[in-house]
Amino acid sequence: MRWESDGRDWPNREASRFLASGPHVWHVQRQGRGPTILLLHGAGGASHSWRDVFPLLAKKHDVIAIDLPGQGFTRLGTRSRCGLEAMAEDIAGLLRALKAKPAVIAGHSAGAAIGLRLALDLTPRPKALVSLNGAFEPFRGVAGFLFPMTAKLLAMNPFAGLTLSRFAATPASVRAILSGAGSKIDDRGVALYHRLLSDPSHVDATIAMMARWELEPVLRAATKLRTPALLVAGSRDGVVPPSVTKEFAETLPDAEVVIAPGFGHLHHEEDPLAVAAMIADRAARGSV
Repeated sequence: MRWESDGRDWPNREASRFLASGPHVWHVQRQGRGPTILLLHGAGGASHSWRDVFPLLAKKHDVIAIDLPGQGFTRLGTRSRCGLEAMAEDIAGLLRALKAKPAVIAGHSAGAAIGLRLALDLTPRPKALVSLNGAFEPFRGVAGFLFPMTAKLLAMNPFAGLTLSRFAATPASVRAILSGAGSKIDDRGVALYHRLLSDPSHVDATIAMMARWELEPVLRAATKLRTPALLVAGSRDGVVPPSVTKEFAETLPDAEVVIAPGFGHLHHEEDPLAVAAMIADRAARGSV
């Protein structure tokens, strides 16, 4: 993805900056004042997925949204840092560079698992963790499109990103993919996903992330989480069934589950007002 062309009309572009930290050059969006909220997108996505949530939260909060390594506009330093643990470590380093101490971490899908790892490790610890359709089970694919074994095989193929980006060469293909996730989003959202999934480097980095994804150590550590967690699940999610969220909640010391009727895997893009309100509520509780 090239910022000069692909980023020309990127959502919330005015809040964007680029920062070298660790092995990566990060695309970071930051805006607003108040308690800091960190937004983490899922596999195959980018900061655009928070396009409508971000400005709502920025009215009363210091909001940070990033692109994960190699995805969106963040330049990947090394493929060896694409796994869950490595990305969490590198994001922690980025937060130190930004002098940011999140009060709330909100993550979507795989971003929720990364957020969990951060909530376990950061000092001071966040006051709340918000998971939106959190991928707290082995990957079902690139936002539900591929399968883990396939991803590991594809990661060995230097042309995998090019091949899969051609698969998503039309908006109709992308719309079908999103429909399979149980979500219906607006035309702008579809066009942005089309831009991402048509980019070989973005797809290649997503495959590398999946191939190195080791969730089990984080799930074991989750039993010691001291941060209250809000786990939101869309009832129509075709990627992470609500049953996964309910089962995972039982392993946490302090968790609340909310099932959002009628919404799919991209709940935060389908109903940004409600999702922003839930995240803001957790920030307000933490500030009391």
